[in-house]
Amino acid sequence: MTAPLALVTGGVKRVGAVIAARLADAGYALALHGNTDAIPEDRLAEKLTETGCDWSGFQQDFTVDGAAERLLDQVVGHFGRIPDLIVNCASIFGQDNADSIDEKDLQKHFLVNSLVPVMLTTALHHRRPTGSERACVIHILDQRIRNPNRDQLSYTLSKQALAGSVRSLAVACADKLRVNGVAPGLTLTAGEYGDDQLANITAMMPLDRLPKPNDIADAIVYLARAEAVTGQIIYVDGGANLKGFDRDFVHLGKD
Repeated sequence: MTAPLALVTGGVKRVGAVIAARLADAGYALALHGNTDAIPEDRLAEKLTETGCDWSGFQQDFTVDGAAERLLDQVVGHFGRIPDLIVNCASIFGQDNADSIDEKDLQKHFLVNSLVPVMLTTALHHRRPTGSERACVIHILDQRIRNPNRDQLSYTLSKQALAGSVRSLAVACADKLRVNGVAPGLTLTAGEYGDDQLANITAMMPLDRLPKPNDIADAIVYLARAEAVTGQIIYVDGGANLKGFDRDFVHLGKD
């Protein structure tokens, strides 16, 4: 039996790599996208070898016009088939606010974080044969789409636009696709937070915990298999979306 094929954008590093590793465990063949290169980080590379996963990496700069179609062409050219699952994980993250927002930067955020995922979805729908089993698309969002703060404005607006596309695409593509979203909370901190600050932020969460990358990956696997679910967003955030925060987490919990 042929393994189902998953395309994970941003799938060679950080959270994307954890999602890819979980899908390898679940028996998927993997098309892994990277922006500047498509070399899996070490832990993912080990998992791919351990599982014997059929995988290949594909580099594509999402700021260049036509990137979505080119990426699908690359994947089909290598595997000889279109994906059964697309996880739109690739994104950019800026630090602007209402006083510093720049038109070109805003356009770049919308291009990478919103336009390319939507175009990948509609391209998959166009190429999916009529009458075949529905494919699945999952957008990686952010818990702040429910209660935005004043920081990272271009990023937030672009993720809100992508979140808004979930229901519209679920309706427009329902004959061939299921479309859902996963909205994580603070997950990987990359050394930006001290131990005391992280402990204070954790205590602010209704569940008194922050999500781990594997929690997000588990939600991806559930939605990939949930054949009766479409147009939904699952928050994987320790309950952060149930509260409002005036600033981004990096500014909180320092006292």
